[in-house]
Amino acid sequence: MATRERSRKGPWNGLSGELSAEFLGTFVLILIGCGSVAVALAGLPGSGRQEGAFGAANWLIVAFGWGLAVVFGVYVAGGVSGAHINPAVTLAFAVRRGFPWRKVGPYIAAQVVGAFLGASVVHACYRWAIDAYNAKAGVTRAQSLDTFSIFATFPAKYFGSSWFGPLLDQVVGTALLVALICALIDLRNTAPASNLGPYLIGMVVTAIGLSFGTNAGYAINPARDFGPRLWTYLAGWDQIALPGSYQYFSWYFWIPIVGPLVGGVLGAVVYDLFIGRVLATRETAPEPGRAGEPET
Repeated sequence: MATRERSRKGPWNGLSGELSAEFLGTFVLILIGCGSVAVALAGLPGSGRQEGAFGAANWLIVAFGWGLAVVFGVYVAGGVSGAHINPAVTLAFAVRRGFPWRKVGPYIAAQVVGAFLGASVVHACYRWAIDAYNAKAGVTRAQSLDTFSIFATFPAKYFGSSWFGPLLDQVVGTALLVALICALIDLRNTAPASNLGPYLIGMVVTAIGLSFGTNAGYAINPARDFGPRLWTYLAGWDQIALPGSYQYFSWYFWIPIVGPLVGGVLGAVVYDLFIGRVLATRETAPEPGRAGEPET
């Protein structure tokens, strides 16, 4: 019993343990997520395993790759930290779910560091494919938006120089993500059993990629975008990474940060307004006449 008590009071039992889980969960998220983009963009064509340009099948690799990345990131960290692995989730839970504000900054820092180092490992594994892709295209890293997209996001050409469209996309996509997370973890609602929550949260990300992904790359996670973006800046993508400027967009880096933070809080508010308060009312005063309940 004395040994067990000392273990409970150990340094990894508190915030330090939670931060290590957020770091590793986000690290896994980026390894699988950015790795799937590297496969679809440079790995398959460069290895001789695909003929032709990036197409719809490659997009499916990306969408399901990111979905599965979330699944396994959440399974890694969920039992220790709750597996936010996303600053938008951390902020939304602080605003609407009683998550301690003193943990918000450390959680976000751990997530960004995990994303940064995850991107560095993906780059280490795929730098040959990246360089071959750029050489075939006749561009340097600083000119290659395609290979930059392995790591971080950018807006579609149809937005032109407007920042409003991509910002709206990030707000809506992240609001949808957080609202559905709130639904999936709400035990008062139809929360999944048998530890299927992480899988279904990952499928939410897949669904967002399939429905909103082409607008702005569906970052929906500031750490997922900024950590790898910082790595690409250091690795030679220069202004495409930071401040996020290319032929038709400029100073884009802040949009995948601000949009998801706003959208995450909005998603939690919407869920609580339309569903959460109804469930809370029914917990204390069941609605007369509901199925299985005799009317009085």
